[in-house]
Amino acid sequence: MSFHETTVEALTVNPFTLINKGWMLITAGTEQKHNTMTASWGSVGELWGKYVSTIYIRPQRYTLEFVEKQDFYSLCFFDEEYRDALKLCGSKSGRNCDKDAETGLTPAFDQAAPYYQEAKLVFICRKLYKQDMQESCFLDRRILDQNYPGHDLHRVFIGEIVKVLEKD
Repeated sequence: MSFHETTVEALTVNPFTLINKGWMLITAGTEQKHNTMTASWGSVGELWGKYVSTIYIRPQRYTLEFVEKQDFYSLCFFDEEYRDALKLCGSKSGRNCDKDAETGLTPAFDQAAPYYQEAKLVFICRKLYKQDMQESCFLDRRILDQNYPGHDLHRVFIGEIVKVLEKD
C-alpha cells in the first residue's frame, strides 16, 4: 500500500480515539538525524483560520530537541499491529537506542519532516506557536498533582496541518 495526499475535510476518523486509544508518533529532525516519541495526549482542530494539531512534550524527552530545532514535525497514526513498536518508542529514549532499528519501522522523508512508511495516516505540521505550561495556570490543582508529581510540565506546540497522507 502507498500513501496518497488528501485533505483534512476528507478524513473520516474519530480524532479522539485516533489519539488517545490508537496513540501517535511525534517525529522531527532530518534524514541524517531524527527522533520519534509516542504520545496519547494531543488534539486536532481549527484555530486562527487554520487546521492545527496541538502536541505536548515533557522537557526531558529527547524528541523535544528535534521539534525545537525544526520548523515542521509529523504525527503518524498506526494500525493495532504496530502497538509494540509504539510502546517501545514511548518507553525508550533515542539518546540510548536506535528506535528505527529496534522497532523495524521505516523512516520516510518529506521535504518538511520525517514520518513512517508503516503509518496509516500522517499529518505534516508547521509550528506556529509554543509555550511552556505553568503551574499557576492550573485551575484544577488535582490535574497538576495527578499528572505532574515531578513538576515536569509539558511544552505545548500548535502546528498547522500542511499535508495529510493516507494509505490507499
